[in-house]
Amino acid sequence: MLNIVLFGPPGAGKGTQSQKLIAHYHLVHLSTGDLLRAQIAQGTELGLRAKKLMDEGLLVPDEVVIGMIDSALNDNKAAAGFIFDGFPRTVPQAERLDQLLAQHQATIGCMVALEVGEEELVARLLERGKTSNRPDDQDETKIRRRVMVYNTETAQVAGYYAAQHKFHALNGIGGIDDIFGQVCAVIDQHQTAAGKTPAAATK
Repeated sequence: MLNIVLFGPPGAGKGTQSQKLIAHYHLVHLSTGDLLRAQIAQGTELGLRAKKLMDEGLLVPDEVVIGMIDSALNDNKAAAGFIFDGFPRTVPQAERLDQLLAQHQATIGCMVALEVGEEELVARLLERGKTSNRPDDQDETKIRRRVMVYNTETAQVAGYYAAQHKFHALNGIGGIDDIFGQVCAVIDQHQTAAGKTPAAATK
C-alpha cells in the first residue's frame, strides 16, 4: 500500500498534482475537510460530534479526525493506497497517524512539499480569486495569514518526516507535467528503496 502526504501552501498547485497522482497511482484521496463534511452529512456519531463542536466555534479534536480517517481506511480496504490532504498538520497528528496506519499494517511512504515563494502565491491566489468566488482568495491580508499558518505548521511536520528520511521539498514553480514528473520520481524512489515495485507499474 502506497500512502503519500502531499503538502503545499495555498496556491502552490497541490490540488492539481493531487488529482494527477490519484490517477497515476490509483490512490484514494483523503481530505480531512471532505471527510468532516461527509460525516456530518451522513449524520454519523463522529459527524454529529464534530458538528456540535464546530457550531460552538471550537476546533475538532485530533481524535475525531483520526476516527474519520480510520473509518475511511476501513471503507477502502482494497485501495492501492491513500494521498493525505490537509493532514497531518502537527507533530502529534503525524504521530497519531503513524499509530493508526500501523494498525492497518501500513506506513506513510513519503511526504512531498511543494515550495512556492510568498509573492508568487499571493499573485496566484488573487488571480484565482477573480473566478473562484472565495472571499479568502480576494483579500491579500487573509492570503498572507494563510501562508504564514501553513509555513509554521509545515516546518514542524517536515522535521518529523525528515527524521524518518521521508520528507522531500520540491520547487512548485514550473510546468505542471514537469513538477508531476519530479513528484513521481520521489515516490518511486521511496517505493524502490522499500523493496516495492513502484505502484503505478503494478497496474
